[in-house]
Amino acid sequence: MSEVTIIDHPLVQHKLSLMRKKETSCNQFRDLLKEVSTLLAYEVTRDFPLHYEEIETPLQGMKAPFIKGKDIVLISILRAGNGILDGMLQLIPSARVGHIGLYRDPETLAAIEYYFKMPPEVKGKDFIVVDPMLATGHSSSAALHRLKKVQPKSVKFVCLLAAPEGIRELQERHPDVSIYTAAIDEKLNEHSYILPGLGDAGDRIYRTK
Repeated sequence: MSEVTIIDHPLVQHKLSLMRKKETSCNQFRDLLKEVSTLLAYEVTRDFPLHYEEIETPLQGMKAPFIKGKDIVLISILRAGNGILDGMLQLIPSARVGHIGLYRDPETLAAIEYYFKMPPEVKGKDFIVVDPMLATGHSSSAALHRLKKVQPKSVKFVCLLAAPEGIRELQERHPDVSIYTAAIDEKLNEHSYILPGLGDAGDRIYRTK
């Protein structure tokens, strides 16, 4: 069974609460998402290995620890995933970036792929897959299934909010993928929106409603 980590740092929870408020503007929402994403990246990369290189400080030489940013691939599930991607790239600017586009059939709720673009030579790299909402888990599960075909070394899934139904779906379909989220909400409504949630993250990022 995949591990679920709730990132309950006070700053993350405070900013998430501001994002939940319906009166938060589109610009404020985007800024908060970028800030929260940077904090999430800090926690998600906590166990990544370091390598050591010789450097010169102003006083003497030393072996200094570095993270291999090029061994990390950040993958955005379009379109809302780009909001998290931007924040994480501020912390890991050398990471490679991939995108996968999926939309949910309104009747069957099945995930349909319409775009897939990965950087070269990603086999054996550490993948961090980002999408603000883990609702039914169908789209996320389909994305993970597609991404595993390029044979990553490891895969972590990062979201702002998760519903219990979505977590169960990923744990059943992808027990090897660790899940990181800022909160697990109560349930899905009849339209598969997370309750209490924060609305449609993509619409709030891009002001499409």
